Amino acid sequence: MKKIQMVDLQGQYAKIKDVVDPSIQEVMDSAAFINGPKVHQFQKNLEDYLGVKHVIPCANGTDALQIAMMGLGLKPGDEVITADFTFAATVEVIALLQLTPVLVDVDPVTFNIDVDAIEKAITPKTKAIVPVHLFGLAADMDAIMDLAKKHNLYVIEDNAQGIGADYIHNDGTKTKTGAIGHVASTSFFPSKNLGCYGDGGAIFTNDDDLAHTIRGIVNHGMYKRYHHDVVGVNSRLDSIQAAVLDAKLPHLDNYNEARRNAARKYSEGFKDHPKITVPTGRTACEGICDTCNCHVFHQYTLNLKDVNRDALAAHLQEQNIPCGVYYPIPLHLQKAYADERYNEEDFKVTNQLVQSVISLPMHTELDDEQIEFITTTVLNFIDGNS
Repeated sequence: MKKIQMVDLQGQYAKIKDVVDPSIQEVMDSAAFINGPKVHQFQKNLEDYLGVKHVIPCANGTDALQIAMMGLGLKPGDEVITADFTFAATVEVIALLQLTPVLVDVDPVTFNIDVDAIEKAITPKTKAIVPVHLFGLAADMDAIMDLAKKHNLYVIEDNAQGIGADYIHNDGTKTKTGAIGHVASTSFFPSKNLGCYGDGGAIFTNDDDLAHTIRGIVNHGMYKRYHHDVVGVNSRLDSIQAAVLDAKLPHLDNYNEARRNAARKYSEGFKDHPKITVPTGRTACEGICDTCNCHVFHQYTLNLKDVNRDALAAHLQEQNIPCGVYYPIPLHLQKAYADERYNEEDFKVTNQLVQSVISLPMHTELDDEQIEFITTTVLNFIDGNS
């Protein structure tokens, strides 16, 4: 059996080496390392793939989220609502801009932001909502957009884990995540479903004026060289990373399908176990369905009941099976983001999830032998410690 890895980037690269290497060499030969043709080519191809009017590449996913908020003109003290159960970058940029983060609980099934909790948290100071398509599952965007319209709020999609996912609207139409809110951000960190070989990110929007503002922000606030019209930052996707991404983009749907197939095999192995809740698509789907693409499985995350999660994680490591706990501490209990306004009763789901979730290896190169070994090892531990 091949060595099991949390993410097998070497195996993935080996299959596309004949495309990636010439693409990188083209950049080297041209020496157009910043804002070169490869960046513009990737930008256009990603716009076409997502069905969004504007893709603005930048240096990383955290910058993308910060720049999206800067583009909206949010002011210090404005409140921004987001999920308590997610990576810190989502709330980090809110605090960096001297906005006021407002953390709310998540849904116990999807792990995505709880729409009812959002509505309860809205005040006259609320200006934006940041839904995260956590672990690759599309958040409840119709309900979120309706709520935003009702209260005149911006919606900033954090699509760092969900690129390529389809959101199925209530009327049956589909839109790619990242193309629904007023603006969206994504990360091209190497382990993402669409990852480069370094850092990278992008902002998406269908708003022409907002796109113009953001294009200035990413380049020191310049639209004309040495004319600084807005306060900006230095955040650009370099041409080598764009070349890698453009080579990988045609494979993204296949990558996501490989992840879904691996997830199906995991879930079949854990089927009906009383102590294991497996991830599924949105609530309208039965399990991981064949007719939609609402979950692209950036992570495959189990929710355990009456199981010592940390002991299981240690056992998996002893068996040379990597695993992850995303996330071990709620954001509202992190020292940097603690706030006396928060009430523990408002975070019942998140407080439970941080004790009970575990993520198993998930990537495009997983094979049946590895999945069977991982599944059997998990089951043997749980059943042997009942």
